[in-house]
Amino acid sequence: MLRKIRLTFASLFFILITLLFLDFTGTIHVWFGWMAKIQFLPALLALNIGVVLLLLVLTLVFGRVYCSVICPLGVFQDVVSWIAGRQKKNRFRYSKALNGLRYGVLGIFVIAYLAGIGSFVALLAPYSSYGRIVSNLFAPVYQWGNNLLAMLAERLDSYAFYSVDVWMKSLPTFIIAAVTFVIIVVFAWRGGRTYCNTICPVGTVLGFVARFSWLKPVIDSSKCVNCNLCARNCKASCINIKEHKIDYSRCVACMNCIGKCHKGAIKYMHPSKSQAKVDASKVEKEQVNNARRGFLATTAVLATTSVLKAQEKKVDGGLAVIEDKKVPERATAITPPGSLGARNMSQHCTACQLCVSVCSNGVLRPSTDLMKLMQPEMSYERGYCRPECTKCAEVCPAGAIFPITSADKSAIQIGHAVWIKENCVVLTDDVDCGNCARHCPTGAIQMISSDPDVPDAPKIPVVNEERCIGCGACENLCPARPFSAIYVEGHLMHKTI
Repeated sequence: MLRKIRLTFASLFFILITLLFLDFTGTIHVWFGWMAKIQFLPALLALNIGVVLLLLVLTLVFGRVYCSVICPLGVFQDVVSWIAGRQKKNRFRYSKALNGLRYGVLGIFVIAYLAGIGSFVALLAPYSSYGRIVSNLFAPVYQWGNNLLAMLAERLDSYAFYSVDVWMKSLPTFIIAAVTFVIIVVFAWRGGRTYCNTICPVGTVLGFVARFSWLKPVIDSSKCVNCNLCARNCKASCINIKEHKIDYSRCVACMNCIGKCHKGAIKYMHPSKSQAKVDASKVEKEQVNNARRGFLATTAVLATTSVLKAQEKKVDGGLAVIEDKKVPERATAITPPGSLGARNMSQHCTACQLCVSVCSNGVLRPSTDLMKLMQPEMSYERGYCRPECTKCAEVCPAGAIFPITSADKSAIQIGHAVWIKENCVVLTDDVDCGNCARHCPTGAIQMISSDPDVPDAPKIPVVNEERCIGCGACENLCPARPFSAIYVEGHLMHKTI
């Protein structure tokens, strides 16, 4: 029963979190965006103390259920391991913990974070790793399927689906996602939870806490016949059947061992001496009921958040694709409104790609800078940052982008426009334009005469930097090719106008 309960909740979390990265409409985030915000590392970086304490208490009571239920990368490993197990059953065996490697990786992870090496932190973060895999490997397939449905629906005069652009946002990030996917699959196929118990820093932290958990699988040596079935089905390789001991720092509370034991020698209980005197059938019934109530109570607490988040409704929007634009060389990269600036972004972002996946205007993409590799930055070749869209701020689970309203966004200056005289079609092609001024949402661009002494002189744009918010509408809609005649230069620290 316990295993079925865990599998039910794990399946729900896994499917819905995966859909968060696949859904380009933002619909799923309205209801289930809280699932991203209860991931351990994003909550820690966002200083969401309530969530962090909840996860620690959950671990102190039930063990590492976070790793086997809430963490999508952990559940993904279980799926791979389950597929491998259909070919070869009873394939695991006990192995000693590699504590030197585990705590060494954790130490390097902490040092990298304190040193501001966000790219290394992002590589090891489990939730972010899974997000990159889905966003870069699974999302294109999902979008192609959507486009196929949109084409079929159009022939039936239906607009239930609409076509979206499928494009590679960053080659380095795609390669890292592909390599991570291969490594995770190989580890899970051969050793189950090898990655969780040797490399994952979150697994190491929660594993230390789980050693003191109140409920845990306990082996009754008086009933055990040393058949070794529990150890051979333990994907964490943490059951030492010879000594009738379990390494609780590696146990992810998957309940596989309980289901495989035909003698009832393993129970999920509090390992106190007084319980040895209690009737075995009574213990089993009480422990199952207590664990079931605990799982349901925890889920009820988390589900309450989704009811509150479901009340938020935002405006969706899109823009036609403009081809053949090249990225200008910016002295300062542009970070999204709500991120406060480059420093806050680098300190809190885990590069999970959730904000990139929901950006319907094609503005956000992973950085290729080594110091902030895979963290989002803005560029306007495919669209501009629409004033009414706040999706990236809504979905960020780590505090890298704070929630803002559309009114807030219109007052946040993330950069300012710069006019390049040599690229402007007004002067190079001797034509009237004014596209940048017409589409500027803040009226920061005005058209003035290129020669005040000539009445019919062509008009050129002039930028009022105090009013410009850096949305990129001017850069995106500029007809000049391959580089726009006006582009946005980012600000290290955002301003309010």
